[in-house]
Amino acid sequence: MKSTKKIKYTDEPLGKVKIVPDFLPSPEDLVLKEETVKITLSLTKSSVDFFKHQAKKRHTHYQKMIRSLIDQYAERYGN
Repeated sequence: MKSTKKIKYTDEPLGKVKIVPDFLPSPEDLVLKEETVKITLSLTKSSVDFFKHQAKKRHTHYQKMIRSLIDQYAERYGN
C-alpha cells in the first residue's frame, strides 16, 4: 500500500556541521583491472557486426563484450 503522507521541509538552521574529507574512490578506481594479453584473432564478419551492433545499443565497446564472453566461458568450463 502506498503512503500518502507528505514530508514538510522548513528552512531552519542545521546546527553544527562537520565537513568530512572525500572518501569515495574515483570512477577509474572502480574499474577492475586484470592482466590482459594481446592476441590476433580472426572472427567472421557477421560475428563482429553482431557485437558492434549490441555494443552500440548498450553504449559500450564490442571488444569488451567479446572479452567478457570468453572470460565467462573459461570460468564455467575451466578446471
